[in-house]
Amino acid sequence: MDAKFWFWILGLCVAGAIAMGIVFVIIGAAWQAWGFFGAIIFLFGILLAFGWFYDRRQKRRYEELPE
Repeated sequence: MDAKFWFWILGLCVAGAIAMGIVFVIIGAAWQAWGFFGAIIFLFGILLAFGWFYDRRQKRRYEELPE
C-alpha cells in the first residue's frame, strides 16, 4: 500500500476525532444546561430527526425502483 492510502486513513481518523469532539461538546453543553434527562431527551431528539430524514430518503429510493 502506498502513502496516499495511509494519508487518506490518517485524514479520516483526524476528521472522525474532530467530529466526535464536536459531538461531545454539544452533548456536554446540553448536559450542563438541562441535566442528565434533558441531555438524553436532546440526544434522542437528534437521533429521531436523523432517522426521519433517512427514512424519507430511503422511501423515495424504494418508490423509484421498478417492480
